[in-house]
Amino acid sequence: MKRPPLLHLAAIGGVLIAIALIGVRNAPGRTPNTLLNVSYDPTRELYQSLNTAFVRDYAHENGTRLVIAQSHGGSSRQARSVVSGEQSADVVTLGLFSDVDILREHGLIAAGWADRLPHHSQPYYSTIVFVVRKGNPKHIHDWPDLVAPSVEIVTPDPHTSGNGKLSILAAWGSVVSRGGSDADARAYLRALYAHIVHFDTGARGAATTFTLDKTGDVQLAWENEALREVADNPGDLDVVYPRVSLLAEPYVAWVDANTARHHTEAQARAYLEFLFTDEAQRIIASAGYRPFNPAIAHEYATRLPPLTLFPITAIARDWDDANHRFFDENGIVELLSGSGHPA
Repeated sequence: MKRPPLLHLAAIGGVLIAIALIGVRNAPGRTPNTLLNVSYDPTRELYQSLNTAFVRDYAHENGTRLVIAQSHGGSSRQARSVVSGEQSADVVTLGLFSDVDILREHGLIAAGWADRLPHHSQPYYSTIVFVVRKGNPKHIHDWPDLVAPSVEIVTPDPHTSGNGKLSILAAWGSVVSRGGSDADARAYLRALYAHIVHFDTGARGAATTFTLDKTGDVQLAWENEALREVADNPGDLDVVYPRVSLLAEPYVAWVDANTARHHTEAQARAYLEFLFTDEAQRIIASAGYRPFNPAIAHEYATRLPPLTLFPITAIARDWDDANHRFFDENGIVELLSGSGHPA
């Protein structure tokens, strides 16, 4: 695997932003009018737009202007930073159920947290699609095409990235959801890993590797990230929708232990409740995420076409089971040291 010792500039920038935000959040004299949203890698632009709208509306309704700081990185890595106290998040908006629920396991979020907000605390959903070079010169249309001779794949590391985990789960499910056995899926995953030429720590780093460094023939990406990359690189890239993919379900929650200490629970709750309003749902759809509101999703059907998505229950009991089955130390996709191949 190509694992250069130096981080990409985008990754370095993300780390510096996170450090700066940590300093803001832990500074003496912090007021209840500041929130820290610890989110996953490709949501920078989404929450910049949502924050602007929310801060405006909240000031109009309450006479108070909030400051919302953002931190972004690989979803699983971000979750661990909140658990460790490195980032004192008021809210988390992470890519996987398990990345939020680990905060409950460590006593930071109340039991039953997912039932405190509408739609089981899922304001939007997404999936994994393919980004290819313009004209699709390797003729990549579906999952089997990824393991054709000479195809080189870029995807984030599943140890640190929700995108990385979802890419693996989607690949496995593309086999078993269409009648293949677990043995077939394991063989396909081994072949897939043999074609991965670069792991990054998060989705945005993988995008940099693929678009700017021009590494690889195909990138496995969040749908919203794929749409952004194509828009930012006109004439260079295309999005390919495989015949089936995984239903990816980001979750949001306020962090009880931190909001109690910061006296920010009311503001944090209002912030997350805003995500389920029609105004926010349209911002979400405009940014390439699929809103939970079906009427608003219909308004954006041209940009976000109907897809065949299989749920996590097609390959595991639930998200927690999938995380343990695939990504624990002895899980299906345990990476051997330095080899990049599943155990």
